[in-house]
Amino acid sequence: MAMDNATAVTEFLLIGISNYPEWRVTFFTLVLITYLSTLLGNGLIIFLIYFDPHLHTPMYFFLSNLSFLDLCYGTASMPQALVHCFSTHPYLSYSRCLTQTSVSLVLATAECLLLAVMAYDRMVAISNPLRYSVVMNGPVCARLAATSWGASLVLTAMLVLSLKLRFCGANVINHFVCEVISLLKLACSDTSLNELMILITGIFTLLLPFGFALLSYFRITTAVLRIRSAQGRFKVFSTCRSHLTVVTIFYGAAISMYMKPPSKSSPDQDKFISVFYGTLTPMLNPLIYSLRNKDVKRAMKKVMAKRA
Repeated sequence: MAMDNATAVTEFLLIGISNYPEWRVTFFTLVLITYLSTLLGNGLIIFLIYFDPHLHTPMYFFLSNLSFLDLCYGTASMPQALVHCFSTHPYLSYSRCLTQTSVSLVLATAECLLLAVMAYDRMVAISNPLRYSVVMNGPVCARLAATSWGASLVLTAMLVLSLKLRFCGANVINHFVCEVISLLKLACSDTSLNELMILITGIFTLLLPFGFALLSYFRITTAVLRIRSAQGRFKVFSTCRSHLTVVTIFYGAAISMYMKPPSKSSPDQDKFISVFYGTLTPMLNPLIYSLRNKDVKRAMKKVMAKRA
């Protein structure tokens, strides 16, 4: 992202919660609890998958990648929101703002792609169970995960490098963190090309993966309906309920935030949707998988029994 030489803007003031001073303590407490829960929950998921041989399967390999992404994504924004909560002048330098924007975009894009890969994994497991271990072998899973990370880096680089923004002195961002849409609103240069670029990258990072996930679940539903017994249908579909819940929450929040023109959005609305997207989603993922997954609960009981 380039910044016009004529501008004197070298740092940005993040408003965050400062325009709601009566909510500072409540906000700080909620974000702190959420962040600690994110660290504990996702760290526990990674620990269980690594140490329990019964969880060394493609499904849990991708889940460990998802938990690692959630750990990084939460850490990219929540500690700063906590530090700035009671700060009188929560400034962020231009270079730090650019770095935070880029890192958050890479992690969010990788998670979008990884959730689509996880939907494909569930589709193969249910639609073609006899060939599942052949189709989703170790090297294939590693390549799919690496492709998600690599594609996220490429797509983010394309978007960030296209942001030729000019700032005319205004440096107040009505947000908790540096975020690309907020920067566009602050720029005094024409941002129509940038908005188009966000839309194009959003198609590849949100709509196409979400559409692929929906298609995968359509095929899963078709396969489940072929099972004659109601108990069998419930047992098979229960293996992907957790993932379907995560997909709905993650893509729903992301699409509502990014797939609309910046001029059509409310700053305060976007700010709090971003908090939900950046804090609650990483915390909810391990909670959803641990409460609704028998294998994870069994692994937790084994660890607790060993310690006892």
